[in-house]
Amino acid sequence: MTNFSPLVSVVIPTFNRENVLSRAISSVIKQSYQNIELIVVDDGSTDNTVKLVKEQFPQTKYFKTINKGVSAARNYGVKKSLGEYIAFLDSDDEWMPKKIQKQLDEIQRQGVRWIHGEERWIRNGVRVNQKKIHQKSGGDIFNRSLHLCLISPSTVMLEKSLFEEFNGFDESFIVCEDFDLWLRILFKYPIGFVTKEVIFKYGGHEDQLSAKYKAMDEYRVKTYEKLISLHQITNERRSELMMIADRKCKILISGYRKHGHYQKAELIEEKRNWFKQQLDL
Repeated sequence: MTNFSPLVSVVIPTFNRENVLSRAISSVIKQSYQNIELIVVDDGSTDNTVKLVKEQFPQTKYFKTINKGVSAARNYGVKKSLGEYIAFLDSDDEWMPKKIQKQLDEIQRQGVRWIHGEERWIRNGVRVNQKKIHQKSGGDIFNRSLHLCLISPSTVMLEKSLFEEFNGFDESFIVCEDFDLWLRILFKYPIGFVTKEVIFKYGGHEDQLSAKYKAMDEYRVKTYEKLISLHQITNERRSELMMIADRKCKILISGYRKHGHYQKAELIEEKRNWFKQQLDL
């Protein structure tokens, strides 16, 4: 691999995804914009990922780590990167050919430090339409994003310095790690947006984290705790945050009690009372 100074570093975390990984890597290699480096972080795979990458894609920077989860893998990839910008791609998704170029152009045009873009959803091989609640946009979308994650990691490009400013992904999060980081950044910085589709987002397979973990609201509540601790939060944002946190807590409490997880229900009840106390401060 020749020495050069890439503007964009692409980080692909992967774990036992040899069946789809080549699709993701190929979509990076085929980008119309070429001043990029591609980093694959193998999060302790036990399949033939290492053979696939080294034999079929020798131009790729490949790192294998012990299995610590997607947050640790992405953070590790960023540490190993050289680019001014970081772009993430999940190993089960695929970029459209002009994804990088479109986002670089829009970053300059919109004057933003980070950007995402529209997606084309494919589920079980069939294109599906997004619901209105999932509609993407740019700007100050902090309040909208409190309800659910409106930014897909595979569409994000951001300044490396911005990622470092917020200490990257929280590695204690099993799921919703992207929800957590995006909200922390959105609290301070608006996000740019490409209105054209820039990725194929694939769903419906069993190894998706969203399919494996049902109590995802537990991690969303954890994010709300972080955000409410920020002293400079405005009254408008505080009220919206408290309303959503209370709603998520009630859902969790009901679910835990229904399934006999009374200790967990009590812990969430304590969090709910804490949120109420913060609203009165």
